[in-house]
Amino acid sequence: MIWNDEKIIEVLRGRLVESRFIHSLNVADSARDLALIYGADADVCYTAGLLHDITKNSQESEHLALFEKGGVILTDAEKNNKKLWHAMSGEQFVRQNTDVENEEIFDAVRYHTTGRAGMSLTEKIIYIADFISAERDYPDVDVMRALSARSLEEAMLYSLRYTIPDLIKKGQTIHPDSVNLYNELLK
Repeated sequence: MIWNDEKIIEVLRGRLVESRFIHSLNVADSARDLALIYGADADVCYTAGLLHDITKNSQESEHLALFEKGGVILTDAEKNNKKLWHAMSGEQFVRQNTDVENEEIFDAVRYHTTGRAGMSLTEKIIYIADFISAERDYPDVDVMRALSARSLEEAMLYSLRYTIPDLIKKGQTIHPDSVNLYNELLK
């Protein structure tokens, strides 16, 4: 079976609740738009956008099975924040269950939630597309959209200034990848 975008959309429709399915389509559209602005491969970004939340609605047992099969060992920060699991299990799902063979897509799915230092252009685009997709309506989403059209790095820094204090308020762990990204962006 060839995992083209049409096939991915069909699989997503069966794996995700309706709102998450629409979100994935919107992220793919935003990713393609950002790719055209910044000179990335629009097809790769669109596909990565479709796939970024493929395991978002999965049960804990599926996440754990994907980790085990892929040899993923969770850090303490990851064990203590199950909201991060879908990014890691999503990467493993794509590696283990599709014919996708693009490391940019694997990394974009893996790091779309935490970010990391040294992100590729595709990774940055998926990270930001997830924040600015059409259905998003959080405070300052218009600021994020405007920043993303001007500078991915400025938009990423703005997002981290929003998400890190929110995690602190909620008493959640902050993934070291997010801290490393924040520190890199400040340089």
